[in-house]
Amino acid sequence: MAGAIIENMSTKKLCIVGGILLVFQVIAFLVGGLIAPSPTTAVPYTSVKCIDVRKNHHKAKWLVPWGPNHCEKLKDFEEAVSRQIEANDIVFAVHIPLPSKEMSPWFQFMLFIMQLDIAFKMDNDLKENAEITLDVSLAYRDDMFDEWEEIAHAIEIRKLKCTFGSPKTLESEGRHYDCDFLPFMEIGSVAHKYYLINIRLPVNERKGINVGIGEIKDIRLVGIHQNGGFTKVWFAMKTFLTPSILIIMVWYWRRITLMTRAPVLLEKVIFALGISMTFINIPVEWFSIGFDWTWMLLFGDIRQGIFYAMLLSFWIIFCGEHMMDQNERNRLSGYWKQVGPIAVGSFCLFIFDMCERGVQLKNPFYSIWTTEVGTELAMAFIIVAGICLCLYFLFLCFMVFQVFRNISGKQSSLPAMSKARRLHYEGLIFRFKFLMLITLACAAMTVIFFIVSQVTEGHWKWGDITIQVNSAFFTGIYGMWNLYVFALMFLYAPSHKNYGDDQSNGDLGVNSGEELQLTTTITHVDGPTEVYKLARKEAQE
Repeated sequence: MAGAIIENMSTKKLCIVGGILLVFQVIAFLVGGLIAPSPTTAVPYTSVKCIDVRKNHHKAKWLVPWGPNHCEKLKDFEEAVSRQIEANDIVFAVHIPLPSKEMSPWFQFMLFIMQLDIAFKMDNDLKENAEITLDVSLAYRDDMFDEWEEIAHAIEIRKLKCTFGSPKTLESEGRHYDCDFLPFMEIGSVAHKYYLINIRLPVNERKGINVGIGEIKDIRLVGIHQNGGFTKVWFAMKTFLTPSILIIMVWYWRRITLMTRAPVLLEKVIFALGISMTFINIPVEWFSIGFDWTWMLLFGDIRQGIFYAMLLSFWIIFCGEHMMDQNERNRLSGYWKQVGPIAVGSFCLFIFDMCERGVQLKNPFYSIWTTEVGTELAMAFIIVAGICLCLYFLFLCFMVFQVFRNISGKQSSLPAMSKARRLHYEGLIFRFKFLMLITLACAAMTVIFFIVSQVTEGHWKWGDITIQVNSAFFTGIYGMWNLYVFALMFLYAPSHKNYGDDQSNGDLGVNSGEELQLTTTITHVDGPTEVYKLARKEAQE
C-alpha cells in the first residue's frame, strides 16, 4: 500500500512537471507571436547615378547620393551621352539607411541582394551567359559630417540570368529584361549609424569587361536586417533559458555522480546534449551591441551545427541503448557506423560555411555561388551532407524498427519473467515509447511551423490582435527544443529514493545474472528514473 501511495505521488509530480513545461511552451510561442515584431525587415534602395569628377582634382573619394557634400547627379544615361560622360566616370551610390534614419547594432546583420534594370536595345543586346564586373566599395561613419571610413573594396563578377518575353525587334526596344536577383553583400554586424556603397561598372572593350551586358538603366538593392524589437525579445529568451538549462544540468549530473556506479553512455550523451544546448543559449550576442563582431553569423552557425549533430547522435544512441538484449551497449565505439555519417555530414557543412561566411569576414561582397568552381564545390559539399543525412535516417529507422520489434517480443513474455526482470523491461518500454512520442511531436511541430511561416504573409490578424507567425516560429521552436532537453535530463536522472524493504534484491528474486543485466542501463538497482518509477507501479499491481 505504501509503495502504491509513493508511486501515485511520483506520477502526480511527473504530470505537474509536464504541465509546467507545456505552459512554458505556449508562452514561448505567444512571446514571439504577440510581443516580438517580425524577425526581419526588407528595405528597397535605388542607386543614384553620380559623376566621378576626381579626374578634375576633386578630393572626395566617396560619392554620396544625398546630404552634405552630395555628388553631382545624372538623371539618366541619355544625359550622360549628351554631356559626353563615359561609363567609367559613372558611379552608382547607395546610402544606408534612407534619409532621416539611422542603423542600429540591434539590427545584428545586413544582407543585400541586387536587381539590375536592363533595357533591350538592338545595337547593345544582352549576350547569352553574360557576366557583369562590379567594382564595389563599402564605407561607414557615425556622424553626418564625419569622413567616410572604408570597410571593404572588391572586384566581383556576377552571372546574369535574364529572359526577354517579347520578340527582339525595333518595336521592343526600351523594354526591360526579367533578370534574377543577384547576391550582393552580407555583413555580420551593424555597428555604425551610416553606410555608403559605391558601385562602378568598369568598361574595357579590349579585355571584354562589361561588354554585351545590355543597356543598364538602374541598379536596385534590397537590404534585409533583423528588427531591433525582435532582437531584444530573442536576447531576453536566451538570457532566461541559459540559467534554466544550467540548473537542470547541475542537478542531473549531481544525481549521477552520487551513484555507486560509473555514468553509463546514455547518461553521458544526455549531459553532452545539455552542454550543446547551453552553448547555443549563452547570450554572447549582448556583446555585439557594443563591439563590431562581424563573425557572429558564422559563430551562430557553428553553435547550431554542434547542437544538431549532438541531437542526431543522441537519437541513434538512445535507440541502441534500448535494444535490451544487445551486447554492444554502453560503448560509443559500437555506434561508429551510425555516428560516422553525422560527423562526415557536419564536417562538409562546416567547410561549406567557412567557404561562404568565413571568406565574407574579409570580403562581405563574396559569394561562393558566383563562380562555376565555387558552385560545383558548394553543391559537392551539400550533396555529400545530404547523402550522409539519408544514410543516417536509414540507420535510425532500422534501429527504431528493431527496438519496436524487440519490444513486441518482450511484452508477450513479460508475465513469465521474475518481478525484477519484468520491472526492468517495463521501464525501458515505457520511457522509449514516451520519448519517441515527444520526439515525433517536436519534429512535427518544427516542420509544421516552418511550412506555415513560409506560406503565410508573416502575420495573422484576428480583430485588433496581430500575431507574427514568423516570430512565433523562431521563439516557439527555440523554446521547444530547450524544453525537450530539460525533459530528457529530468526523466533520465537516477533517483535515490528508498521505496521500502520490498525493493531489495532478495525480495525481488533477482539472481546474479539478472542483477548484472539491470546494471547495463539506468537501472532500478542503481536508482530508477522518474519514468522507471511509473512503470514500477504497474509491475507491483
